[in-house]
Amino acid sequence: MGTALQSCRLRRLHSTVAHEDQADQPELYQFLVGTFAALGSFLYGYDLTIVAEVVSSGSFLSFFSPSTTQIGLVASLLTAGAVVGAGIAYPCSDYFGRRATILAGGLIFCLGGALQASAQNYAYILGGRFIAGMSIGVLTMIIPIYQAELVHPDIRGLVTGLQQFMLGIGGVCGSWISYGTYISFSDNRQWRIPLGIQIVPAGLLSALIFLFPESPRWLIRQGQLENGLQTLARLHSGGNTSDPWILAEFEQIKTQVAAEKEHSEVKFRDWMTEKSIFRRLLLACAMQAGAQMTGVSAIQYYSVTIFKQIGIDGTDTLKYQAINSIIGLIGELLLMLVVDKMGRRKLVVGGNLAMCLTYVISTILLAQFPPTVNNTGAHWGFIIMTWLYNFCYASMGSLSWMIPAEIFDTATRARGVALGCMVSFAFNTMIGQVTPIGMTNSGWKFYILFVVCNFTNAVFFWAMLPETKQLPLEEMKKLFTDTPWFVGNISKSEYPVTEASVLAQQIEHKGLEDKGGTATHDEIITGNAV
Repeated sequence: MGTALQSCRLRRLHSTVAHEDQADQPELYQFLVGTFAALGSFLYGYDLTIVAEVVSSGSFLSFFSPSTTQIGLVASLLTAGAVVGAGIAYPCSDYFGRRATILAGGLIFCLGGALQASAQNYAYILGGRFIAGMSIGVLTMIIPIYQAELVHPDIRGLVTGLQQFMLGIGGVCGSWISYGTYISFSDNRQWRIPLGIQIVPAGLLSALIFLFPESPRWLIRQGQLENGLQTLARLHSGGNTSDPWILAEFEQIKTQVAAEKEHSEVKFRDWMTEKSIFRRLLLACAMQAGAQMTGVSAIQYYSVTIFKQIGIDGTDTLKYQAINSIIGLIGELLLMLVVDKMGRRKLVVGGNLAMCLTYVISTILLAQFPPTVNNTGAHWGFIIMTWLYNFCYASMGSLSWMIPAEIFDTATRARGVALGCMVSFAFNTMIGQVTPIGMTNSGWKFYILFVVCNFTNAVFFWAMLPETKQLPLEEMKKLFTDTPWFVGNISKSEYPVTEASVLAQQIEHKGLEDKGGTATHDEIITGNAV
């Protein structure tokens, strides 16, 4: 209760003492810092996309003469390395700092990208993919934490939402760049150029991170109180360390850091034996695994191989995939706009059912219209189903990052998110490795796997995932402790409610933060504030 009330008072204090000179407000600076940091997610989206063109280009195949298994390794080693990177990011960021961890991730990616772009044999490609993957694991783990610890609460959701959105931007750039090199060159530039271009944003991330602030929360946690206060002032009040809101936020962070240190020792057995922790860990890992088992990685990595099974050639496939990346980006943007109104459950369940339907139709088309049957209508039907699938994938793609970040409490959040990331990359690695083998041996029947997985995703999350929309973070532990495991038929109105939840609802309905008035705790709770 105290945390929610204190947060409310901080936000009210900020609204009543806000600077009259709007030019001094640093929200734009915070947004730009968050966008710049999201270059790490851009790298992930870019690399996921270009691999389809790389492994299908004639010059790559003739230069390395890879087997089917080796082609799978090119795709899957990136995420295998990311499993390792995600595992080491959390302790490194706490010990060395957020900026140092981002710097290391960017430099490691530059090394991996250089090895791939200049590869003289297949070992260079595999080594470069694994090293770049370690960087991806580090960056996708640390960047949302860095963003959340820098930005003002009023724009925190917007800025942390850049993780998936910038991943989509990277996918759009990767799709069109790889398509351009595929149709423009017949020599090794087909694959060397897209692999080399990714070094540029990684280099910018590494070089410019020195211009941006360290996390004030990390500074305060390390005992650098003065530096922490100055950084807060630079971020939120144009450098004014006497700003009342800055001083209040500074005290709140110190209090939270002290509480985290006091309750940070969650033992390994607690993750297995304490219902609330185990249940949230299970859901976080299931979200990440389920997102991969929708089949998104198979389409990203092997679109050329998949489209060939219905008779669409590689050049057209890359063009359609480039359009597909734009459609997916639109879906991610729309989800960001509606997720706090519609709720998580409806989007997760409905999105998986919609993806299941697109796979049912796509599987039928693959089975009925093999490459020997040149049917233009079937081709366009398959293409449209792929586009619709990618639009609907935003439901799992975005929420697989959002939900794990919001369901854990302070003592378990970073470790829980790290474990979820590791599961995501592990399943991505597995899909990348088995898809070419499955498509070669089973043909269209391999698509049945994704029909089943999307349907079971919908059933599982309908049964197991409680609604977390607009629920204060401090209420998550109580939610996952007091609600039953099966929540499919339970209304959100039946969830356990405490005074903090009532407070948050009254703030939302009354619009107190926007009125600039003052209110006591009792007035807010009773709804009598003006």
